[in-house]
Amino acid sequence: MDKKISKDTPLGELTLRRYEAPSNETGRKLVRKLCLSLGLLQPGDSRDVVVDVLYVLLKAKKQKRFLTSEEIVERVIKDRKAGKQPMLGIAASNIRRQILRLRDLLLVEKIKNVYRITEFTTISTIFDTRIKPILLQSTLDRVREYVQAIDASFEKKQE
Repeated sequence: MDKKISKDTPLGELTLRRYEAPSNETGRKLVRKLCLSLGLLQPGDSRDVVVDVLYVLLKAKKQKRFLTSEEIVERVIKDRKAGKQPMLGIAASNIRRQILRLRDLLLVEKIKNVYRITEFTTISTIFDTRIKPILLQSTLDRVREYVQAIDASFEKKQE
């Protein structure tokens, strides 16, 4: 008899890591630490094109400029060459996937097939108004529901 095993598919996922306070890091290195802290990048991962995608969008934000996915690809390749980074993960399909990950984390938004840092606002504002109350709090609330359900289940008289 075949038993079907249901897959536990999360509705959302949030990974946070705590590192030492930022010191003299700037530019790409600082963006990389943010990506590590938000779980967009794994420690020691050499495929770090998500860092470049976010970096490109942050630089475009200074001029309040929207970018197409093609422009993001071009700028990522240019930046990686200039920084002597390996040309790993620069396929357009992968860069679009990284943009989607940034959108899922509410850092980037899409308007009529162009992208920007959400509302051209600061990352601090996005963190305080979107990531903390929307992503983090809703995740904590759901974990709390499971904790309470476990407490209720195991507090019942065991037979």
